[in-house]
Amino acid sequence: QVHLVESGGGLVQPGGSLRLSCAASGRAFVNYAMGWFRQAPGKEREFVARITWSEETTYYAGSAKGRFTISRDVAKNTLYLQMNSLKPEDTAVYYCAVSADLRATAIYEYDYWGQGTQVTVSS
Repeated sequence: QVHLVESGGGLVQPGGSLRLSCAASGRAFVNYAMGWFRQAPGKEREFVARITWSEETTYYAGSAKGRFTISRDVAKNTLYLQMNSLKPEDTAVYYCAVSADLRATAIYEYDYWGQGTQVTVSS
């Protein structure tokens, strides 16, 4: 059983940075993609970024491109999301997820989810 645990969220001022982590366990992730999603209050969960575990191919939502960087550490089985130049509209619960589809961007394409970590961007 795949187990995902996010951490690293918190309160940050606009323009600041945070790095989220997602510790993954339960299987080998070769030939899988891992993604970050977020859900703001009153809004639907949305795709943020994706990385293929083996090839490190990345893909970003428009809102994340140029500000966020997704990466992974194979030795630590950990996924990261480095978030820079944060804006109040980035405030949300951030989730990591695993998909067998290397091009997955939709929620239904992801099979396993973490419990989420809160990111609040406010002065």
